[in-house]
Amino acid sequence: MQAMRIHHTGGPDALIAETVPDPVPAPGEVVVAVEAAGVNFIDCYHRSGLYPQPLPFTPGVEGAGTVCALGAEVTAFRIGDRVAWVGVAGSYAEQAAIPAERLVPLPTAVTAQQAATALLQGLTAQILTSETCPLAPGDQILVHAGAGGVGRLLIQMARARGARVIATVGSPGKVDLVRDLGAERVVDRSREDVVAAGLDWTGGAGVRAVFDGIGTATFDGSLAILARRGMLVLFGQSSGPVAPVDPARLAAGSFFLTRPSLFHYIAEPAALLSHAEALFANLQAGRLQLLVNQTFPLTEAAASHRALESGQTTGKLLLLP
Repeated sequence: MQAMRIHHTGGPDALIAETVPDPVPAPGEVVVAVEAAGVNFIDCYHRSGLYPQPLPFTPGVEGAGTVCALGAEVTAFRIGDRVAWVGVAGSYAEQAAIPAERLVPLPTAVTAQQAATALLQGLTAQILTSETCPLAPGDQILVHAGAGGVGRLLIQMARARGARVIATVGSPGKVDLVRDLGAERVVDRSREDVVAAGLDWTGGAGVRAVFDGIGTATFDGSLAILARRGMLVLFGQSSGPVAPVDPARLAAGSFFLTRPSLFHYIAEPAALLSHAEALFANLQAGRLQLLVNQTFPLTEAAASHRALESGQTTGKLLLLP
């Protein structure tokens, strides 16, 4: 089968297409014929070495497809079942061996492409707004990168919980798109001062929470725009990791700072299944709008990483083996 492999960390050119043996399921594993693999910033962090992985490896932690082989002791799935997964490496390939306990079944109405679009980013947004920083009606929040994959879903889920949203975008062409998702105020970071706009929008009080997946480029502003006892939810670092922070800075407003990882919230199979079922139910009910920005053949994974890291995409990127 074809797989994208990384033998040394670096830029997108570190992704190399290779022919490798078809995976053989170990006990408790399922082999899935991959129909769609999500392209996410964590894949770029693995590729660059920011999040070190044993070399060589096949990247990609999100995918969906059809079960084609079962290992011993697997009883929950059958050949032909449609499934999806998140948090297990190996999705950038025509087939992937996945532990059965990390798979979630797909409802009939949810396609593989929808699942690979929504699972990692949708679960992230769902957990951030319901567990990391539970939002209540009337809460005023800031969502950075509102046109991105997670940002779009954060806005929709926050609005569903009754929160009011100010969002940032990186270019003028994304403003209307994000406003249509429910953001009351959209700030173009390339032209406007985010802190000034946010304080004006809140009457000087600041926001209850900032959901920041950008990192070093926005961190200081995210702290500056918080209300007293507000929370900075730093869930990503697309612009680079934040430098070490003096905890005394939080005393300016008795702020809370958290760096959550989705995988800690779905470590137990029951939690993964429960959250996935809730996400798929919202998809089927039409309560979430998904947007696939672009699809790429498997062998063009490097191009997908360049596109994602450019900061010019809107919505999700997929690989289609």
